[in-house]
Amino acid sequence: MVTDRPAPRCWVLSEGMAGTENQCLALAAALGVEAEVKRAAAKLPWRLLGAGVAALPPGFAAGGRDRLAPPWPDLVIASGRKCAGLALAVKRASGGKSVAVFVQDPRVGRERFDLIVAPRHDGIEGVNIFATRGALSRVTDAALAQAADEFAPRFADLPRPLAACLIGGASRRHRFSPADGRALGATLARLSAETGCGLLITASRRTPDASFAAFEAALGQAPAHIWRGGGVNPYLGYLALADHLLVTADSVSMVSDACATGKPVYILPMAGRGSAQFERFFAAFEAEDTVRPFAGKLESWSYTPLDDCARAADEIRRRLAVKTVQQNGREGVD
Repeated sequence: MVTDRPAPRCWVLSEGMAGTENQCLALAAALGVEAEVKRAAAKLPWRLLGAGVAALPPGFAAGGRDRLAPPWPDLVIASGRKCAGLALAVKRASGGKSVAVFVQDPRVGRERFDLIVAPRHDGIEGVNIFATRGALSRVTDAALAQAADEFAPRFADLPRPLAACLIGGASRRHRFSPADGRALGATLARLSAETGCGLLITASRRTPDASFAAFEAALGQAPAHIWRGGGVNPYLGYLALADHLLVTADSVSMVSDACATGKPVYILPMAGRGSAQFERFFAAFEAEDTVRPFAGKLESWSYTPLDDCARAADEIRRRLAVKTVQQNGREGVD
């Protein structure tokens, strides 16, 4: 995009789910635009129309706390299946001037989006499909450098090397029982005793309290910095300063964040059964030696870090430029 043009006006259209909304915001950040978050979803019965919602005025079809009304954005980045039809409705209401980008597979109206940014393990193809290796992440070299400066003093007393453990939890397909927490705590205590490493540990909002309590009890006196949800979240600091990253196998987003660092990433098994997409995701990453199953040791290897956001942002810039040329051409003819 030419640098002297004004930044495109951007909406992030979201159902309000943190995981998908954060991916949209990560993409907007990679574009260098200030996104206005619109939390809305197609109302019943219009939601049942699928992509047919695009034929309705966005403000009429949308439910939620935010109104969808002009001036329409130059770019709408949406995610969440209840938002797919609304994103297309915004595009239609703008007279086609709004570039409609969807993050992940919308399942409906695929051919109507200007671009769909979907992970390769979703298995969809098309001229408007931009396949990523993993989930879109806000983890960049600049963000890691800033986090390293901020959090290094907090972890200065821990022994080296540092191993960060990112723990997920219960989901539709996975479970993390107190017994699972106890086993993981014992595994990390043994790792620290055998290697002398310090531990950086964080749970997610999905980690059951009882399971994390069992985990901490089993961890014992192992040297660790544990974030329990209070104060400033050190997540980026963990990624920035750890020498090794251990991630539970229930979260594509956490694994993608870890793999954006270029550091050794180990996958910790999680009880339950992942989907076919999960299996394809982990199989591809293991085949590329991006991640390895955790086998109780700390090793080093190299791989190409994930840069999906930067690549997708470049493609959006290209498509925005093409649309601008096309619109200017039409205005010249008029």
